[in-house]
Amino acid sequence: MAAYGVDATNDTFEHEVIEASKSTPVIVDFWAPWCGPCRVLKPILEKVAAEYDGKFKLVKVNSDENQEIAAAYGIRSIPDVMAFKDGKAVSHFLGAVPESQVRAFIDTLIPSPAEAERAAAAELLAAGDVAAAVEALQKAMNLDPANDPVRLDLAALLIELKRIDEAETVLEAVKPNIDIDARLATLQAALAFARAAGSASEAELKAKLAANPADHEIRFGLAGLYAGTKRFREALDELLEIVRCDRNWRDGEARKQIVAIFNLAENQSDLVSDYRRKLASALN
Repeated sequence: MAAYGVDATNDTFEHEVIEASKSTPVIVDFWAPWCGPCRVLKPILEKVAAEYDGKFKLVKVNSDENQEIAAAYGIRSIPDVMAFKDGKAVSHFLGAVPESQVRAFIDTLIPSPAEAERAAAAELLAAGDVAAAVEALQKAMNLDPANDPVRLDLAALLIELKRIDEAETVLEAVKPNIDIDARLATLQAALAFARAAGSASEAELKAKLAANPADHEIRFGLAGLYAGTKRFREALDELLEIVRCDRNWRDGEARKQIVAIFNLAENQSDLVSDYRRKLASALN
């Protein structure tokens, strides 16, 4: 992209703006040659675009010559500067605002260094490089120590890698926040299950349970071991057995852990649906 942006028309808008915004924020300047404020704003936008050096794409649309696009986006007064991300218009401002306001507007669209590292971690994880994803998230956390969503991402990977003590330390630093509390609770349950998986052998727990099938503590520990190794179906079977025998055991702890596993296995919709029905049956 040229430092000073590109022109778009009715025919090229889809490519230059909509498709481009799926990978990079796009700033569209709707202008016209007769517009005095447009002439004031134009060099400010171009200067900022040059300084940001590819962090966003600047596109200019002559609203007189491209009335179809202008009408589609409700352009009635110019200059109208519209931001696009992920193929959609997300915000805009009107008029020849000062450079400081232009920068503030653009900064809301560009990921912070920490968020950039978080995005890189997601790509690494999708490629199967878990170790590199952990490193990227640790870097993100160092860049922005207050970013608790990054902490949750990191804790999830540490649990996956059985680095239990590290995961616990990371989760302990997460502050209460209604937007992330549900995920925090799910990861805390996953952490507890992972600890249970390492506390005793499966063979040992099965032998004890065979000797005393009514020992709910042993059955609960076996369920934790299964859940800690993502054998959710087996874990749910053990917990359901406790519920069938004593739904109020330890103030309903078995039922609570079933719900925790539902959250952990949210991508296994058939499994969750099946065991929701079984839980409802056990409680009736």
